[in-house]
Amino acid sequence: MTSPKRKDKIGIGLCTYRREVVRDTLASLAETLPPDLDICVIVADNDIELSSEERVRSVPLPFELHYLHAPAHNISIARNAVLDAAEAQDLDCLAFLDDDERALPGWLPALMEARKSEESAAVIGPVRAYHNDAAPEWMRAGHIHDTLAELDSEGRVRAGYTCNVLLDLKHPAVSGLRFDPDFGRSGGEDTIFFDQIKHRGGTLAYAPEAWLEEDVPAERARLSWLLRRRFRMGQTHAVLVSQGKTFAARMIELGRAGAKALACLGLSLGHVTAPLARNRNLMRAALHIGVVWRLAGGSRTEIYGGASTDATHNTASRRNARGTTS
Repeated sequence: MTSPKRKDKIGIGLCTYRREVVRDTLASLAETLPPDLDICVIVADNDIELSSEERVRSVPLPFELHYLHAPAHNISIARNAVLDAAEAQDLDCLAFLDDDERALPGWLPALMEARKSEESAAVIGPVRAYHNDAAPEWMRAGHIHDTLAELDSEGRVRAGYTCNVLLDLKHPAVSGLRFDPDFGRSGGEDTIFFDQIKHRGGTLAYAPEAWLEEDVPAERARLSWLLRRRFRMGQTHAVLVSQGKTFAARMIELGRAGAKALACLGLSLGHVTAPLARNRNLMRAALHIGVVWRLAGGSRTEIYGGASTDATHNTASRRNARGTTS
């Protein structure tokens, strides 16, 4: 007689840094996760002090909680601490979300279903962002802060992100893989991580119904913030396109990015009276300028560390699916 297959053991991981709204994140998990799943929650505090312990433990949870201290001001260290804890508990899957997001009903089941049907190393989900009335109209109309994966011709995700993902920890492309600490202060560590999964033979599936939601703070509802983020994302893309290439090949990439930046700036001038189209092109230009900067030998922009703020600590390296250079 065949013994029944055991339930998948699933971890929900998040890294936090001085955010009061992590209570809302945990409360949303308690309210929406199916009770019949074998679930634990793993929280890594990335502050020097145990600043989030009280707020994390104050939320009643119907499942096991593991609170970790990863005091490095380096998001890769915190995420790796979550991965280490997940592997130590022999979990089958690990879902990451951010400490300012809220889970919606059906979120985790949608990720799990896509994992089973696609047999992928990781499954990416979307994030819906909500702006307050003070945000510019073009930003709200364009859903600029939404996180939506970019898909290739076969429906596979081009670039992954950690703000809504389910990892198959038993998949050979994921097992033992860790986030690069060298990118833990500059951001882009998730782009590098998922690029490694693809190089190891893993695929990234998309679960369009696996929604999370977040509120956009005033600090991020500005064009200047978006331009800085795109510039940083361009730096990460430069690392990817230059790996293993000769100096001449890197200079060709630099010239290509420079031409694209000029083209985007020209398009922005052509839409000077249309804020959404103009600013989309300015953001594309900032992305390509970031590529040029890094390929030309410019230093990486650091977003984590002593100068980090609540509004940027866990969010500035996100939405890398929009970080392509087309």
